[in-house]
Amino acid sequence: MGSKKSYGIEKKQARWGFAFVVPSLLFFSVFSFYPIINAFYTSFFNKKALSKAAPDFLGLGNYARLFNPATAGNELSFLNSLKSTLVFTVGTFIPLLIISLLLAVFISNLSKNGTKRFLQIAYYCPAILSSVVAAAIWMIIFDPRGLGNQWMNNLLNTPGVDHKWLVDPIMEQVSTMVIYFWKYIGYFVILFITGLASIPPTIYEAATIDGANKWNSFWRITLPLLKPTVVLVSVMAMLQCLKTFSTQYMLYSNGAPRAPINVITFNIYVTGIQQQYLGRASAMSVVLFILMLILTLFQFKTTNSDSVEY
Repeated sequence: MGSKKSYGIEKKQARWGFAFVVPSLLFFSVFSFYPIINAFYTSFFNKKALSKAAPDFLGLGNYARLFNPATAGNELSFLNSLKSTLVFTVGTFIPLLIISLLLAVFISNLSKNGTKRFLQIAYYCPAILSSVVAAAIWMIIFDPRGLGNQWMNNLLNTPGVDHKWLVDPIMEQVSTMVIYFWKYIGYFVILFITGLASIPPTIYEAATIDGANKWNSFWRITLPLLKPTVVLVSVMAMLQCLKTFSTQYMLYSNGAPRAPINVITFNIYVTGIQQQYLGRASAMSVVLFILMLILTLFQFKTTNSDSVEY
């Protein structure tokens, strides 16, 4: 009797739990799964926004147009957007991952709690700003009379030189990387600090007794035990870089050339919203989705993150 009563209570609780979860699942499905499915469907049609005409079925025509080798020389083509996205992702993702880890280790090893809290807040403050505000701040810095040129001229001993942060193609790409790095470095530092705090200090004490120095402790203890956090941060940072849009849009809106910073998301916006080619923009979205999925699976497969036991 007791087991049946317990089973009945558990079943009743499961029903109520399911009832409370269903609205969230429906909300998530409507606003997440439906747009993905609709994008796949729309990518097979020549659909234009604000057009009452029935869209023509193209099959894989939109995808063939995106990867047409004849458009490779066009600076605003999808192939150029793919290249710009990969350049931005590699140039931002690697410094974000490495420097955020080093900063987290440095902050965690500080002895004064007040200094720790101050540095954590200082690094995290840019993360709470919107991307538009962050881009606006740095556009002032990258102005020919701004601090960007002053810092570079002091560093390179080239007084009075304009480094054309928002004009030169390479410097424009570097500018977007610097803005993104400054905005998100604090967020990933906090994640690494949280992961470091979960490592028992007794492990380091035992390593010190055995004669290990800080360098050996970092490579033999910190990195292996921090592996799940490294995987989490690397996946999040990579996806964040692939989805970048606001920074490039702000720079372009203020007169910067579009071609060097024409990442996939920006090209989707121009194609789908400004030019109203929804089918072509949907095909770009599908390609970006598949690219993000492949890179995420690749990271999980290469890192082979298993559960860590202390």
